[in-house]
Amino acid sequence: MPQEAIQRLRRNITSVYMGNTAAVDRAIVCLLARGHILIEDVPGVGKTVLANALAKSIRCSFARIQFTPDLLPSDIIGVSVYSREKETFDFKRGPIFHNIIVADEINRTTPRTQSALLEAMNENTVSVDGKVFDLPEPFMVVATQNPYEFEGTYFLPENQLDRFLMRISLGYPAPDDESRIIEEQPARTTLRQLEPVMSSQEALALQAQVDKVKMDRALVDYVIALAGATRENDDLQIGISPRGALALSQVARATAVMKGRDYCVPEDVVSNVLPVCSHRVISKTYMHAGDTATTRRIMQQVLETVPSPA
Repeated sequence: MPQEAIQRLRRNITSVYMGNTAAVDRAIVCLLARGHILIEDVPGVGKTVLANALAKSIRCSFARIQFTPDLLPSDIIGVSVYSREKETFDFKRGPIFHNIIVADEINRTTPRTQSALLEAMNENTVSVDGKVFDLPEPFMVVATQNPYEFEGTYFLPENQLDRFLMRISLGYPAPDDESRIIEEQPARTTLRQLEPVMSSQEALALQAQVDKVKMDRALVDYVIALAGATRENDDLQIGISPRGALALSQVARATAVMKGRDYCVPEDVVSNVLPVCSHRVISKTYMHAGDTATTRRIMQQVLETVPSPA
């Protein structure tokens, strides 16, 4: 049953990541929706632990890439090496050719290297030397970044941010959770021993289930109305694109599967507007998509202005 597989995955992740369970649910929703997730918060709140726990919980290949200023695109995609025996160039695949990629501190590398992920995240393919290579399925990028550190970091450009289905923050854990973290130190113990609880075929089956979820015409019109409201908002320079509207509807369907339904309700859309849309709009006061606080405030106002279906 889909619900049993999802709950099994959720329990496995929360056995290691002892923090915001809503963030765990959003990460799983991104997986179901065939999307990528950007986890952004202060250092030490468990961004990498959550990313690694998700990757290890699925029985498929995964790679963790530590992004640094000297990282090159070829370090991610791969490189062609000349073979003397064959007298040809052989392509040596890089870590991008795994199912789940943990891109740690993605904003610490240069825009040139960041752009190496663009085609992979959007098309599930990689082009090298005129050849197109398909990436394995399922494919998901789980990226982390620290929004408050500016020295030695590079803002993710708008077109890169737009490839992330969700942009979330974790917040500080509750006192009880923090007590468990101190006592058990899961990152040093449980994470190393974490076993997968879901096969790649189960993940693909759940993704196929999302495609079958029914979305009433009234909800489709609601998504379009929300997107239209951002395009006409006086505080926004750029509103939600059609790709953003499509992303919101796909996340709503994945949320319905997460809740054990084969149809969407208004709450599936409303609850996901901020994490899905806030990084896709740009305010007039601060011309950069990195201004999360301002765009979230504006998106909240849009939510309160556009009436949802009964």
